[in-house]
Amino acid sequence: MKNKVVIIANNSGGLYSFRNELISELIKQGNQIVLLTPFDTNVNDLRNLGTEMIETPIKRRGVNPFEDFKLIMSYLHYLKECNPNLVITYTIKPNVYGGMLCRLLKVPYVANITGLGTAFQNDGILRKLVTAMYKTGLKKAKVVFFENVENQQIFISENIVQKKQTYLLNGAGVNLEHYSVVDYPKDDRTIKFLFIGRIMKEKGVDELFSAMERLVSEGVDCTLDMLGGFEENYAEKVIEYERAGWLKYHGYQQDVRPFIANSHCFVLPSWHEGMANTNLECAAMGRPIITSKIHGCKEAVVDNVSGYLCEKKCSDDLYRVMKLFVKLPYNQKRKMGLAGRHYMESAFDKRQVVNATVRKLYELGEL
Repeated sequence: MKNKVVIIANNSGGLYSFRNELISELIKQGNQIVLLTPFDTNVNDLRNLGTEMIETPIKRRGVNPFEDFKLIMSYLHYLKECNPNLVITYTIKPNVYGGMLCRLLKVPYVANITGLGTAFQNDGILRKLVTAMYKTGLKKAKVVFFENVENQQIFISENIVQKKQTYLLNGAGVNLEHYSVVDYPKDDRTIKFLFIGRIMKEKGVDELFSAMERLVSEGVDCTLDMLGGFEENYAEKVIEYERAGWLKYHGYQQDVRPFIANSHCFVLPSWHEGMANTNLECAAMGRPIITSKIHGCKEAVVDNVSGYLCEKKCSDDLYRVMKLFVKLPYNQKRKMGLAGRHYMESAFDKRQVVNATVRKLYELGEL
């Protein structure tokens, strides 16, 4: 008889992009997989893996008691209906609400902390509330997977989880075949910087715009391609910089690989991350990385070898390292990108991360 595994997530696109290899491996091992997720993108791709899909709409940002109560009731209904052997959760609301319900129903569950989000950036009432919710939701988790050691340590020091409950992974890893190395652009007279991510303050967008303005004002021949949806009101600024000629905004893109291939350097000056998959993907394709000196970003870069690290929330330091990169000889830029690819092969191969995850799940004795 097959084990039934329910996976709860807040985004079908992200679930497919970052977890399809894990889902495929679990199915290969003979498990029946049911996904509770909003239907945004890649729904048919997930079905084609052999999963059963159940739509569970979710408001990812903010807490609306009425909306969240509906979500909890939805999770409760489907968990009772599915009667799973194991539940796996991703992101805050599935982790918290899914965990609470699994405790109530006495269903074994594991959680994945893919980042701490805005709530943990300040010591206010929101952080206290989220901490209390996490404590309740994760109390009986068989294991809590983390993507960087800082997030893991925060949860331990805040007494959200016990150290023996935790397990550290190298992020979600990167599929080295899908994100295969591509030739470096032959012409670097105009340096093409690339940003992929949600357009919002906490991704370091203000610092990036400031650094670009300074470079352009000094006569540096460079452009910035931006991919991603607006999370905050940056539309006017983006239009202004597009008119200035140095910014090209492409919106959300299902396949980012052509844009990575066309770039000279990827820039992500984020304030906080679980593990920035975009850093891993761009490095895997042979592109140098400029990113923040924070856990969740710095793990992806060998500083001064495969890219540069900069201080977070500091446009001056970001400008400094972007200018350093611009001045590198062509062969040095290309060599830096290839160093990143080699580093991804040694430390972030998706197959290694999937194998480590599955091995840990089987160690629990629930599969």
